[in-house]
Amino acid sequence: MTEPTLHHIACPAGHTMAYWQWGAPTAAHAVVCVHGLTRQGRDFDALAQQLCAQASAPIRVICPDVAGRGQSGWLADPTLYQIPTYAADMAGLLAHLHAQAPLATLDWVGTSMGGLIGLAVCGAGLPLPAPVRRLVLNDVGPRIEWVSLQRIAQYVGQPLTPGGHFASLQAAADALWTISSSFGPHTPAQWLALSRHMVKPVPASDASDSAALMLHYDPAIGAPFRAMTPEAAQAGEAALWALYDAINAPTLLLRGEHSDLLSPATAQEMSQRGPRARLLEFAGVGHAPTLVMPQQSQVVADFLLAA
Repeated sequence: MTEPTLHHIACPAGHTMAYWQWGAPTAAHAVVCVHGLTRQGRDFDALAQQLCAQASAPIRVICPDVAGRGQSGWLADPTLYQIPTYAADMAGLLAHLHAQAPLATLDWVGTSMGGLIGLAVCGAGLPLPAPVRRLVLNDVGPRIEWVSLQRIAQYVGQPLTPGGHFASLQAAADALWTISSSFGPHTPAQWLALSRHMVKPVPASDASDSAALMLHYDPAIGAPFRAMTPEAAQAGEAALWALYDAINAPTLLLRGEHSDLLSPATAQEMSQRGPRARLLEFAGVGHAPTLVMPQQSQVVADFLLAA
């Protein structure tokens, strides 16, 4: 399978959530892959294809577009762009998948924000059709460095060009690289593929050029982010540690060597408490590894597909 199928479900807040499905639609083993703050589910194309190719039994890989991103609907109330909303949506998605074909084995891969959603799904006692068997946290933990929050707040929801439009996919990819170089080395083809689903056509009424593109996400996703204070971040950290400590699933923690979001100290602490995550660092990468490079994706595949 070279392309996933696109599906939608209705969510409690009144929006629809899109998800991309790879592999066998009725497989009892599902891997849910959830993206970062400004990204979308097609970030996991390379990993999903690898998992489907290497699995010894039928598998389905589910890559949702979190609310306000990709093909999912936007929220009427921007203050709801937060982890509790996203976790509730994921619980609904898992129930939907289970109703379509029963889930016996459930794994979770979460990059940055997707990892925080994973903490809530795994640690908050949500009603799940099956417990999360294995958890991959990609460059994120309960303690997020304040300097990283400030860096992200500078660009999330902000236009990358005057007017916020791009003349071509290549122009969009070049602009996205200016805020994403910490992802580490990629070939031009890899970066163009990662950028393809980060943009969508500008509505005809808003553009003089019919080929113009714009970012895929609702700019309002940045509103709760920019309202964050050090005090609120500290309170959130305590709640996230409680979720992390409640996790029983074997956990793989990935860290970019130069990450400014997940500090070495936090990563080490995560390896010593709660599920005692197995820690692996990728050299030459910051926040966050894209899991596109074979040396990154194979580590995840080996962890999830091991007997």
